[in-house]
Amino acid sequence: MSANPSHRARLLVVDDDADMLRLLSMRLGAAGYHVTAVGSAEAALAQLDIERPQLVISDVRLPGKDGLALFEEVRQRHPSLPVILLTAHGTIPDAVEATRRGVFTYLTKPYDAKELLERISQALALGAPAGPSAPADEAWRAEIVSRSNRMADLLAEARMVAQSDASVLLRGDSGTGKEMLARAIHKASPRAGKPFVAVNCGAIPEALLESELFGHVKGAFTDAVANHKGLFQAADGGTLMLDEIGDMPPALQVKLLRVLQERAVRPLGSSQSVPVDVRIISATHRDLEAAMAEGQFREDLYYRLNVVTLTLPTLAERREDIALLANHFLAKLSAKYGKRSSGFAPEALKALTMAAWPGNVRQLYNVVEQVCALSTTPLVPLALVQRALRTPTTEVLSFAEAKQRFERDYLVGLLKMTDGNVADAARLAQRNRTEFYRLLQKHALTPGLFKSDGSGAEAVADS
Repeated sequence: MSANPSHRARLLVVDDDADMLRLLSMRLGAAGYHVTAVGSAEAALAQLDIERPQLVISDVRLPGKDGLALFEEVRQRHPSLPVILLTAHGTIPDAVEATRRGVFTYLTKPYDAKELLERISQALALGAPAGPSAPADEAWRAEIVSRSNRMADLLAEARMVAQSDASVLLRGDSGTGKEMLARAIHKASPRAGKPFVAVNCGAIPEALLESELFGHVKGAFTDAVANHKGLFQAADGGTLMLDEIGDMPPALQVKLLRVLQERAVRPLGSSQSVPVDVRIISATHRDLEAAMAEGQFREDLYYRLNVVTLTLPTLAERREDIALLANHFLAKLSAKYGKRSSGFAPEALKALTMAAWPGNVRQLYNVVEQVCALSTTPLVPLALVQRALRTPTTEVLSFAEAKQRFERDYLVGLLKMTDGNVADAARLAQRNRTEFYRLLQKHALTPGLFKSDGSGAEAVADS
């Protein structure tokens, strides 16, 4: 058997031939895979909005968008998601061209079942984990609460890069969770048993930052009354996170570059270098390219740190996570403050969902902490949330405004926010249920697939 059934890797299979789709689903299910089968490229793209699989297997010949067009969209949305194409002899040249553009592989029909399972196993070994996993597999990212596809892709890439020692640059606005992601990468890496050390380069005065990073020996300066190991040595064997690296003074940038090149630090006042084995994760909310152009950040250091870039979305860009995060924080903080808060009133949750959130997840946590501390009822009321926000709220886009460009994404967001409740989603969209159902059918969206309990996660679409 090519796959370990206990892993239940998720496969998305696309074919307009209902018999072929059923046969393929049965064979892959028998091999231990979790299979979602659909009959068109449009349905496949809709499914990707609901849940990200670990592999897509698609026929080339499909009604509407063909398998090659589907591949192009998958590549744009999810660059690390592997795709296998099944092709008839007449489309082999197209399939060969597709492999040059990034398709993992193609197989000709009638395909050999054993070869297909081998190719699937190879693709999964190279691809990024995704979708629900065993609890032990999720421990590395347990602190990151999300049901957003954008975050799922980010976490899949983070887990892939964690297996290497490549330096990682985390970009994102303040409050988006860069340190939390850095800790998750460390936990998923072979260095997980060693220290994780984080330092904010912008919060420590320049005169102290060098000593803090590289250490000093007794007598190196007036207050150096004893030898002091710096953070590089403290993190030896593990991971060092350099937060707000864009704020590091130019003089220290030169010394940091030397440490990264030589893999050794020289404490202040010492003539001896100390070898260090440290994986570097740096983070910034600044535009480092602009800083380089202005001569404020060294280009050679930038390329040392920026081997892999991961960009965290703002909370407004993962709005479907707001209710999930708010309830998660409320449960956590209720225990901390000895409260009996059980949730948010519907209007309060709607206000949170529509808020602007310039401070991102950190601001959401602070708002939830405030309402938890002040709440005297099991359900947090709207008035408390409005008081804590103290910022203008953004209205949910009307359907007419969203229709031209973001119609499908708008519908997906509404279904996620309402846990697949069509009545609530239609009410938010200001449309009657009959019209709303027609729109869902147009975009191949099935409300039941959005329920958080996972019911209806597998679906075979009619061709």
